[in-house]
Amino acid sequence: MTAVVRRICVVGDELVAGVGDAKALGWLGRVTARTAVEPPLVVLPLPVPGETTAGLAARWEVEVMLRLGPEPTPGDHLVVALGHADLDAGISLARSRLNLANVLDTAESRRLRTLVVGPPPSARHEPDRQAELSAAFADVTTRRRIPYVETYAPLARHEQWLADLAEGDGRLPGQAGYGLMAWLVLHSGWHRWLGLPDDV
Repeated sequence: MTAVVRRICVVGDELVAGVGDAKALGWLGRVTARTAVEPPLVVLPLPVPGETTAGLAARWEVEVMLRLGPEPTPGDHLVVALGHADLDAGISLARSRLNLANVLDTAESRRLRTLVVGPPPSARHEPDRQAELSAAFADVTTRRRIPYVETYAPLARHEQWLADLAEGDGRLPGQAGYGLMAWLVLHSGWHRWLGLPDDV
């Protein structure tokens, strides 16, 4: 029996690319390295720096289908990794919700198994606005029974995360911060979402 090849397209902003990480791994590289499976994961990062949910909703399907083909296989997955660009752009909470909902509904119609990684804390935005945005994204995913990795609440007062932001531009983490994000992803149902035992 041929083993399932798990292909994962990851759309989002510069956090997907690990910008600011001296090891150039980001959270995605760390998560991939700690997912021991045969055959190995095929991870396809598709980041756009500073991307809003509107920009993501407009481009993700074309780019992902270029990588996966018009008929996804059972091993094909999509990660939607969200940032704070909607706050910078003044996009309303309702519009942010709608943009994410459109992405998730289209992904479901494409039969893509989807996971959403929420925006981590930033020193450049008001905490209340960040918490509201993360909660809104979580609600959209919960209504669709799609896994959501909450990164804001666990890291908002985490000393190591805050120190990492302070050493940089206040917006992007460094090596330690990306390691914290990776831990949250790995311990929020990542393996289960991939159809793997939790102890892999």
